[in-house]
Amino acid sequence: MFSNRKIILIIVLLITLSITAYVLIVYIPTKVAQRSYEGAKQIGRDFKEAFQFTPEVTVNNTVVLQQQTPILELATISQKFQHQYIWNSTWLKSTKKITVTGTFEAKAGFDLNQKFSIRINDDKAIVTLPHPQLLSIESLRDVKSKDENGLWNWVNPEDRSNAMNAFITDARRYAEQAEFVKQAQQSFEAKIKEIMKLHGKEVTIEYTDTEKINLP
Repeated sequence: MFSNRKIILIIVLLITLSITAYVLIVYIPTKVAQRSYEGAKQIGRDFKEAFQFTPEVTVNNTVVLQQQTPILELATISQKFQHQYIWNSTWLKSTKKITVTGTFEAKAGFDLNQKFSIRINDDKAIVTLPHPQLLSIESLRDVKSKDENGLWNWVNPEDRSNAMNAFITDARRYAEQAEFVKQAQQSFEAKIKEIMKLHGKEVTIEYTDTEKINLP
C-alpha cells in the first residue's frame, strides 16, 4: 500500500511533469511563433515605410500579412536623359530632314499588380517578386525641332507630327536598352537586404513571372 506521503509525491510529480510538458509543447512554441509573427509584421511595416506597399509575408507556411498597396507601380529609379532623333524623307532625290531634341525622364521598377511575397523560415527569407521593367518615359517639354527642306521636297505639318512620334518611339527604345532597369533592380535588392539585415534574416531573391493578383 502507498503511504499518504508517496501519494502526494506522485501527485506533485505528475503535476510537475504536466506543467513541464505544457511549457515545452505549448507555451514555448506559442511564444516563439508569436515572436516570429510579430517580426514578420514589423518587416511588413518596414516595407510599407520604405516603398509605400506591403508584400505578402509568410512564416512557416502561415500567411501573416496579405499584399496591400495604394499604388499600381513601384518606381525604384528615375533617370533623366537627353535624346536626339533625325527624321528624313527623300522624294525624287530631294531629302527633307527634321532634327528633334529634348529631355525625357525614365522610370523603372516593378508592376505591383503582380504578386510580391516574402517566405520566412527561421533565419532565412525568400523574397519572390516580378522582373523589373521600364514603367514609363515622359517628355519634360523642352522639345525642339529643326526643319531642313529639300530643293523641292519641303517639310509640312504631317512630317512634323511623324517626326515627333518617331522621336518618342526611339526614346523609349533607347530607355529599354539602357541600364535603367538593371539599376532599378540593384537599388531595390540593396534596400531589401538592408531591411532584412535589421531583422537578422539571410535573404534569397527570386524573380519570376508571377500571377496577377486582385488588389483591394
